[in-house]
Amino acid sequence: MSTPLQIDIKDHVAEVLLDRPEKHNALDMQMFDDLAAAAARLSAESTVRAVVLAGAGDNFCAGIDLDIFRDPGDAIDPASMAPMEDSPANRFQRAAFAWREVPVPVICAIRGVAFGAGAQIALGADLRYATPDAKLSIMEIRWGLIPDLAISVTAGNLVREDLLRELAYTGRVVKGSEALELGLVTAVHDDPLHAARETAGLIASRSPDAIRAMKRLFNERRDLDTAGSLALEARLQSRIIGRPNQVEAVRANVEGREPGFEDQSAGKGGT
Repeated sequence: MSTPLQIDIKDHVAEVLLDRPEKHNALDMQMFDDLAAAAARLSAESTVRAVVLAGAGDNFCAGIDLDIFRDPGDAIDPASMAPMEDSPANRFQRAAFAWREVPVPVICAIRGVAFGAGAQIALGADLRYATPDAKLSIMEIRWGLIPDLAISVTAGNLVREDLLRELAYTGRVVKGSEALELGLVTAVHDDPLHAARETAGLIASRSPDAIRAMKRLFNERRDLDTAGSLALEARLQSRIIGRPNQVEAVRANVEGREPGFEDQSAGKGGT
């Protein structure tokens, strides 16, 4: 039996592939858990400097596999709605929120559909590249549910609130080109996976200390006041400046060569 998630690591870039193409990569209970486990594994990989998240076949993710609601053996345990021991997110939220917890940038490549849970998993990434004709929808209202895979955290600074409310209240489908205008995606590309790989490769060529610190800064600043945000900037910078990777970045630029960075210990906290 094949696993619903594939992970490949090469040249400091990890590719995570949702691999249920026959189901349009819809999420069953195993995939919810496997997504969180994959993020945890990559968080602990000191050599990983960027992550690409994509779907096998013609779609990113069609949302929750409806068999979850049909099969009594897959009944949702109320305990699953409680926060995890090592995260503020619960079992289901973790599938999306875990990509924000990964200490390096995550780039999601979207083609075909990203519906419901699929759209929310994409929103957990740092960047989202989609085809112009990709279809996205915050679709939970169609099933009498609210979107609850950390969207209240991940989408707040991306989409204007009245537009986010409209999308959630109606469950309407938007194409990639409109999603770009709304702020749901970062850019549109004819081949978003190729574009995601290129960006990931560029990020992987930068100082991993600075990249990890920037992700931490951008994540944590939202919960800080002005003084706290400025203090975090200064604290993170003081831990980077003068360190081997920062010195190497300067020397490589001055000498006109590619830098050779060292991978530091991994962890959610970043630098």
